Amino acid sequence: MFAAFAERDFGALVELMDPEVDFLPVTANLTTGGVPYRGHDGVARYFEDVARVWPELRLFPEEYRDGAPDDCVLVLGRVLARGGGMILDRPTGWVFAMRDGRIARLRVYGSHEEALEAAGLRIG
Repeated sequence: MFAAFAERDFGALVELMDPEVDFLPVTANLTTGGVPYRGHDGVARYFEDVARVWPELRLFPEEYRDGAPDDCVLVLGRVLARGGGMILDRPTGWVFAMRDGRIARLRVYGSHEEALEAAGLRIG
């Protein structure tokens, strides 16, 4: 998923996602009022929104953890984003819920701590 996003390869990305994927990135606070993007059409809208809000958005996954409750996968890393006079360079966490080998639900968190808590894992 991270490689497909880095290449902005929409086709490869949606192949990894359930047709009814529920995706809530931090960017949704700026673009949808905090409402998740849903389905492959929603992911397409997200790509359009990202291009508008963050002309540069790079993800740096660093640590992968599975074994979280409900078959979630937790990824900790960083995000670098530039656009609209804003620059973000901060820790980020992604929590994936999988269904039949595809991403069914994806939440992005503005800190490692929030992601760990959301995944049902404790720090330390």
